[in-house]
This record gives sequence, structure tokens and C-alpha cells, in this order.
Amino acid sequence: MSAALEVVRAGVRTTVQDLGRPGFAHLGVPRSGAADAGALRLANRLVGNPADAAGLEILLGGARLRATRAPTVAVTGAPCAVTVGDRPADPGLPLAVPAGALITIGQARAGLRVYAAAAGGIVVPEVLGSRATDTLSGLGPEQVRDGDVLPLGPVLGPPPGVDLAPYPPPARELRLRVWPGPREDWFTTEAVTTLFTAVYRVSPETDRVGARLTGAPLTRAVDGELPSEGLVLGAIQVPANGQPLIFLADHPTTGGYPVIGVVDPGDVDLLGQARPGTAITFVRAPGRGPRQPSSERPAGDRDSLRQERLAPVGDHPAAGA
Repeated sequence: MSAALEVVRAGVRTTVQDLGRPGFAHLGVPRSGAADAGALRLANRLVGNPADAAGLEILLGGARLRATRAPTVAVTGAPCAVTVGDRPADPGLPLAVPAGALITIGQARAGLRVYAAAAGGIVVPEVLGSRATDTLSGLGPEQVRDGDVLPLGPVLGPPPGVDLAPYPPPARELRLRVWPGPREDWFTTEAVTTLFTAVYRVSPETDRVGARLTGAPLTRAVDGELPSEGLVLGAIQVPANGQPLIFLADHPTTGGYPVIGVVDPGDVDLLGQARPGTAITFVRAPGRGPRQPSSERPAGDRDSLRQERLAPVGDHPAAGA
């Protein structure tokens, strides 16, 4: 039998994800890809895959997989218990899995999304150069279900010689850097001040498309509606109820509500792990321009920022901005 992962239990919502399909927004195709791209990149690095290899994104954990051959596997993202067969295993490490062994990924203790990568990567058919499941447009493979068999590609090299890859748990509070949006002038001065002084919380109505927030409403200075405009990852759109909505991996490519700001690309992964109720505050981003998106940043640079970006609020570099 060829190398594959058999899905014994898929969990609540598990999808195949890579780093997405950028470059097709002009065709109305969202970027998609892992909601926490840094976690997927780390998992791939631990098993010797290219950064853009496809793995599994498991909402809240709770999945079971069986390897048909003996792959190297890594589990990253939201902290959870992992067992291989009947033995406990460590997340954030390359795990040598015997052929036929059951890999059990427990419930996430914090955060939202667990990532699992296997040497060779998951090689379901590509759509527009990506194997990512886009929950908004329906592009890519269907949601993973019990009984699915996910083929693995050829192993390209051995895993790195690491003892442990540090991966701090998701913070209980987030302070996000924000760049001015194209329609900041559509809001009152008081509303802009509110955005950067109020505490918002992640709403239960949050998914891969966007993180809806609840808190002080943002009042417009300009009435009326906009013609649809382009949207980018991290855009903070404000609908008629005044409650901010931050667009994530599966965001639409256009929208008709004004965008007051854009979350720095280096901070968007944090939202991919933010559970409902997580406190969110915003600060104006310093410097000349936004950081490179995590899915495009060189692997060494991206991985070196994990500790910085997942630190508690008081230790985050934006905390003193």
C-alpha cells in the first residue's frame, strides 16, 4: 500500500491546508491557506517538508489518524495531548510513527487550531496551484471526513536534528498592530480613537472567513454605501452595526462596507488561534509599512518570530507602541 494517512476520526472540522493560492484576487478567488500559517510552516519544517506542503488543520483537535507506512509526523498549533499507539508523544517534535500505528490528537487546551504534517505532505489534487480547502468559495478538497484516505507524497529529506521547537501557547489577550485603512476618513474622530482605546472580544460568530468582534460600536462620519472594493487579509471592515470584522484566510475578495484599518500581516496568525471571548486591543503600527505576510516570509525569519508574536500582551513588541 502506498503511503497515506487514514482518517479514523476527523474531529469537528478538519481541512487540508497549505499556504494558499495568492495572486488570484482579480479573478474573485480568495487566498485561503492555513489560518495560522506559522504553525503549519513549523510542522512542515519538523518533518523535512517544504514550507508550502499540505497538512491538516484540525479545529479544536480531537482527531485520530492511522499511518499506512512509517512516516515522520509533527503536531503544532494549539496545545494538545498526542499519543502514537499507546505511548504519549510530544507536540513540536518530529515523531517517528510505526506503520499501522494510531495517532491520537487530543482536544486543544487553548487556542483553536491544531496542525498535523507528515513527511511527504498530503498530495490531494491541486486547484489553482494549491491544495487548500477554501470554505467560502468551495475550491479545493472537501472537508476531511471519517474514513478518508489522504495520500502522502515522496519524502524529500530527513527531518531536522532538533530537540524541541519552542511554541508558546496562544495568548489570552491580543494586542494587534493596525495600519490605516482606505476608508478611515469615513469614520468620526471619536470612532478612530475608540478603535485604539477600547477592548473588543472575539465573537462566537467567528470562522476561517473572519473574526467578528464585539465591543464599542464605531460611528461613521459619512452616510451611504460604498461600491464594492477590494479586500485584503487582515482588513477591518465595519458593517452597519458598527462592530468590527477582521478578515482571515478565506475572506472574500471584495466588500461594500468601509475598511477602517488593516491588521499587520505579522499579527494575523494570532487571530487564527483566538477563541471566542479573547480580548483584542489595537495599536497603530509603527514603521514604514506592514510586515511581510507570514506565509511569504523566509522560513528562518518567520520561525524566529514565533516567540515574539505569541508572547503575552505585556511582552509583545506592540505593547509599548
